Amino acid sequence: MLRNTVMAGVFTAGLLPAITFAQQPATPGTSPGSSTATTPAEPAPAPTPEHSFTGNVGLFSQYIFRGLTQTDRDPALQGGFDYAHSSGFYAGTWASNISWLKENFSAAPAAIAGTYNRGGSLEWDFYGGYKGTVGDFGYDLGTLYYWYPGKINPAVQAVTPTIGVPKADTWELYGAASWKWLSAKLSYSLMDKTFGVKDTRGTMYLDLTANVPLGDFMKELTGFTVNAHWGYQKYRGTDARNNAYFAQAFGGRTPDNDEIFSYKDVKLGVSYLLPKDFTVGAFYSKAYGTNTLGYGSIGQPAGGGLFGPYPRDIAKGTGTVFVQKTF
Repeated sequence: MLRNTVMAGVFTAGLLPAITFAQQPATPGTSPGSSTATTPAEPAPAPTPEHSFTGNVGLFSQYIFRGLTQTDRDPALQGGFDYAHSSGFYAGTWASNISWLKENFSAAPAAIAGTYNRGGSLEWDFYGGYKGTVGDFGYDLGTLYYWYPGKINPAVQAVTPTIGVPKADTWELYGAASWKWLSAKLSYSLMDKTFGVKDTRGTMYLDLTANVPLGDFMKELTGFTVNAHWGYQKYRGTDARNNAYFAQAFGGRTPDNDEIFSYKDVKLGVSYLLPKDFTVGAFYSKAYGTNTLGYGSIGQPAGGGLFGPYPRDIAKGTGTVFVQKTF
């Protein structure tokens, strides 16, 4: 599974080989020109393998996930492996370097720096599910676990010592439906620490995507695909730390997670399929409706004398280029 929606990223067009038929002998009792002569049958298509394994590796100018840069706009090396069974069951793993977990307390004293002080440089995902098609319609039901190896920074824990600081590990269920080049996917968080925010079970992300192969409309554009996406990240609950972290910007009132962390995002790009299963592409992405307290930079005032938590605004509109290989 490719996370960057060129798809991942993430996502191809192919040409069917020409088929020729050898002249067949006439059926006994008929002449070659007779209207009752047997028509040569097309060769049967190659059977779908029961088990298949694929892989992918890509170099991106940055890692964008749900509209937010995960690498402070620095390059990302990403890749994964997938297994698929002819019945529709599949499983896989995917990984990328990240930096946000070591940067998300940048507005605090330098001794704090980030939620993780050891590790915090890797996202490693594991997923599996079942998918199939009915005519032009497709469906996909599965689960995905985001693992962020590392250790919680004791300096961050000291800010709210009686509450606790969770790791960012996140577990989601998802369901998706597609029709030709259109798809919709809903992800649902099963844990109370979605991407490191507490009391967030039931947090959801809606993904609407179109991957349009231009060769379907103009032969000369075969290989080009236009990628368009809109998403909505909706947080639930109220993290017990919100009072200590954010109440100052709300006149002493404790905001809920929705007020701090929910947002929407858009993406528009184009990709081109090269020989040898290489793909190159570029896209523009932006998260909007974001709260500076959740995603802004240390130079952005957020009210009450508070500022954003990152070296720069991770939701700001930005461009990304990439090259990817599947095998």
